[in-house]
This record gives sequence, C-alpha cells and structure tokens, in this order.
Amino acid sequence: MSEPLVLGIESTCDETGVGLVRGYDLLADRTATSMDQYARYGGIIPEIASRAHLESFLPALRSALSEAGAGLSDVDAVAVAAGPGLVGSLTVGICAAKALASSLGKPLYGVNHVIGHLAVDELAEGPLPERFIGLVVSGGHSSVLLVDDIATGVRELGGTLDDAAGEAFDKVGRLLGLPYPGGPHVDRLSREGDRRAIRFPRGLAAGKDKERHKYDFSFSGLKTAVARYVEGAQARGEQVSAPDVCAAFSEAVNDSLTAKAVRAAVDTGCSTIVVGGGFSANSRLRELLVARADEAGVAVRMPPLRFCTDNGAQIAALGSELVRAGLPASDWGFSPESGMPLTRTYAAPVG
Repeated sequence: MSEPLVLGIESTCDETGVGLVRGYDLLADRTATSMDQYARYGGIIPEIASRAHLESFLPALRSALSEAGAGLSDVDAVAVAAGPGLVGSLTVGICAAKALASSLGKPLYGVNHVIGHLAVDELAEGPLPERFIGLVVSGGHSSVLLVDDIATGVRELGGTLDDAAGEAFDKVGRLLGLPYPGGPHVDRLSREGDRRAIRFPRGLAAGKDKERHKYDFSFSGLKTAVARYVEGAQARGEQVSAPDVCAAFSEAVNDSLTAKAVRAAVDTGCSTIVVGGGFSANSRLRELLVARADEAGVAVRMPPLRFCTDNGAQIAALGSELVRAGLPASDWGFSPESGMPLTRTYAAPVG
C-alpha cells in the first residue's frame, strides 16, 4: 500500500509555497514570492505580504496539483505552517488549509516551519538519522537543535540572542548600499575579497560567555563593528573595499555558526549535522562547516539550494513525518503562533 499523500502549505513570510509529498518522494513544489515588492522599502511589509499570499495561493495550489498529476480528492492529509512567522501571513495559509481539510474531510496538522527546514532534507537524501544536530540558519533564525526524533523529540541547545545570521547579512548589505535583499550580494562579494584583511569580533567567544552561551550566537555587536569600520574609513577619506568588508564579515559569522554546530555534535555524541534555512545557501557556510565537521569525524547533510528558502515541500515533508509517526491531527481551533517554540514540532491537540 502506498504511503499517504500530504499537501503542505507555507505562508510564514513572503513566499507562498505548496508542496505534495508521498513518503520521502516530492511530487510537486510550487513557490510564489513577493520579494520584488519590498526593494523600495528595504524590508518586508507584512500587509503587502498577506495580500500577496491571498493572490498567490490558488494559482500555486492548482500548479502543484497539475505537476503531481493529482486532484484534491487524492490528498490524505493537509499540513500548514502554524509558526513561527508573520501573523497576517500565517493566518492566510492556516485559513486556506482549514478550508481545504474541512471540505475534504482530511486531518490537518499545523506544523513548525523552522523544523520543516530540517525535515525537507529527507526529500533529497532519504530518512534522517535517528539522532542528529540541526543547524537552522535563516533571516529570522539561527538555532542549534538536538533532534532525537524529528516528529516528537526536538530540543533547543542554543540560538541567537539578537540578530539572526541572515538578518545580519541583510543589514550589512544595506550599510554598504547593496540592493535588497543584501545577503546574497554580501555572499557574492565575499568570494572576491580577503577574509583576513579585517579582523571583526566573534560574539560570545570569550570569557564567561564562552561557556555560558556555548551554543548561542550574537551578531548585533559584529554588525556594529562593521558600521564603525566603514564610518571610520570614510571619515579618514580612505577607500572602503566592499569585497574585503564582506569577506571578513562573512568569516566572522560563519566561524561562529560552524564552530558551535560542530561543538554541539561532539559534545552530544551526534555523528551528523543537518543544516536548513535560507542562509544555508551561503557558500562560505557550506565550505567551512564541511571542513570543520570532517576534522571532527562528523557528517554534514545540507539540502539542495532549491530547498533552502521557504517552500511548501518542507511543510509537506514534516507533515508526512507526523502522519508516519501516527500522531493525532491538530485541533481545528489552533491559531498562528508568531513565536512558536522550536520544541513544539506541531500544534498538538489539547487534552
């Protein structure tokens, strides 16, 4: 008997995603983004994002079903991102998911979007290890997770105390006058610069913080250090090398991320690190993490670039895991959770 067909809906921020997954096989993945609408503002406008989801959902759903060669009647379960994310954006996806699941008479799972960034790796490399370290890095999250079971056993070991890695990259991009979003441009320029030309600080890497926050991150001070460097050079009439600034900044961020992820794996006896999130597309992160993990005898699993940004496939993949584990569906009354804790894989029924 074939495994259940799970429909996944993603609407946490500015991407409207619809994915269809059967077991570990991705049958369809369609994403519409409203990113281009925010260039003039230099950041996401929640109201615009919510309206964009309303406009994009049905076309994305129809396209995904067509790609999979399936109809709504073939769907066995519906999964939707319940958080973390923008409340308005989440509400659009949840309302659509509830309407679909109710009309079809199928179970509905309100899943944790961040955990979905790890679950999506199954669609590329097959079942996840029984126990692993999850490194989730994106515009809003930089977290180290100990995963005993992707459906039921996730523990947060550490996370960012201020800016997330992707957020810091975008802010430095804005500081250097790069187009929005700045992260990809900073990454591109960093490959042209000298990462040793400037020594920027590593947050929480000295004194008591080194042990007290051994799996935590802080990038706010680093961002300030970059701003002061640029302002100081300009005040002295010196030419600022954007590639060198980007390279040195990138190295500081990725040094922290990779060192702490590998340390967590060694400390917990995990033999694998699974990476997910939009920032996992960063070229230096991928290079440095693989090198450091290899030295420590730890394997690294990173999804293909197409799965790094928010997508419906990750929601469907996590929903498939919940169905496979035999977990009960969410209550119909669950609401969006902008700050959904990473220890909650989904909106489990109450009682």
